[in-house]
Amino acid sequence: MTSMTPFRLGLAALVATLLLDQASKLWLYLGTDLVLTQPWHFGPYAELVVVWNRGVSYGLFQQEGGIGRWLLVALSLAAALGLGLWMRRAPSRLLALSLGLIAGGALGNAVDRAAYGAVFDFVHLHAGTWSWYVFNVADAAIVAGVIGLILDGLLPQRRSAGPTEKNAPTV
Repeated sequence: MTSMTPFRLGLAALVATLLLDQASKLWLYLGTDLVLTQPWHFGPYAELVVVWNRGVSYGLFQQEGGIGRWLLVALSLAAALGLGLWMRRAPSRLLALSLGLIAGGALGNAVDRAAYGAVFDFVHLHAGTWSWYVFNVADAAIVAGVIGLILDGLLPQRRSAGPTEKNAPTV
């Protein structure tokens, strides 16, 4: 059996992220009573809540109007397209996987923004007075993808051997 190419791995990560993100949001929002009974506590450090984020990461750049909403959708789609093109040329599986996670997360949040005007966030982590922002599967995938990009950049790259004497350019 041959191993999966970097592009196919990245594409699988993109599709899996998009599907898991949308399935979790649809199930929690439409298939449970979370909206009416929130927060759902999971120990002292985690809970599920309903937060509609009209901005970008960490709630920055909140958009109330239609123009801002559609600009963020367009930006997400353009980013996913650019990441997909980069993923197509990715030489390593880690790079392709990371790009797929980020692109899938961007698309998952773009679907929310297009359908509802805001992104549905629901996971809240906290400890004492410390509180992390509320996030979703797409956001977690984007963070994991960025960590993967950093790791890929830190790992030594396998370089193909330089030109041999036989076919080296002459000066």
